[in-house]
Amino acid sequence: MADTRVGLQLDGGVFSFPEEGALIAALCAGEESAYEALILQYQQPVYSLVCRLMNDPSDAADVVQEVFLKIFRNIRLFRATSSLKTWIYRIAVNEAHNHRRWFSRHQRWEIALPREDSLPSYEESIRDSGRSPFELAADQETRALIEDALTRVNPKFRAAVILRDIEDLGYEEIAEVLEISLGTVKSRILRGREALRNVLEGRLEPGPALRWSPQPVE
Repeated sequence: MADTRVGLQLDGGVFSFPEEGALIAALCAGEESAYEALILQYQQPVYSLVCRLMNDPSDAADVVQEVFLKIFRNIRLFRATSSLKTWIYRIAVNEAHNHRRWFSRHQRWEIALPREDSLPSYEESIRDSGRSPFELAADQETRALIEDALTRVNPKFRAAVILRDIEDLGYEEIAEVLEISLGTVKSRILRGREALRNVLEGRLEPGPALRWSPQPVE
C-alpha cells in the first residue's frame, strides 16, 4: 500500500498528516499547517500542469493562485468520491479553460510593469525546479519543440495528452478530472497524439532524443 503521509517542515517542527483523510479534515478545520502542507505538495505539479494547458504560459501564475483560492474555499465540499489529486487537477483544468476562454473574448491591454524590489515574483518562486519523466526522456531542444507543439493542439485533446503522457494519470483518473466518459478519454488521447505528431512532423530528427513514445491506448 502506497504511503500517503503528508509532511511539512517548518521552523524546526514537522506537521504530519498520516493519510489524505487527515489532511482533508485539517483543511476543513482551518488548520494553517494543513494549508501549508497542501501547497508544499501540490503547488509545483499544479503550476506545471497549468503552464502546459495555457496558450500563454506567462498567465499561469495568476491561474494557479485562483486554483488554490478555489481549493481553500471549497474544500468542505470535497466528498472523497475521487482522490484529492484528481479533484485539484479538475479545478486546475477548469480554471485554465476559463482563462483561455476569457482572453478569447477580451483584448488584452495589460502592460507588465518592472518590479521595484529584488524579491522573486510568485511565478519565479514556483517555477519547476525538478525534472519529470517526460523531461528526462528528451533533451532541452526537443522538449521545447514538444512544448510548443502542444500549444497548437486543440485544448481539449491537449489536456488529455498532458494528463496521460506527462502527468502519468490513469484513464479513470483522467475521466474524473475532465468529467468525461472513459471512451471519450481514450478518443481524445488518440486524437491529441495524432495532432501532436502532425505538428512535429519534419521538425524532429530521429534519434535518442525521441525516446518519448506514448504507450498504446488500452
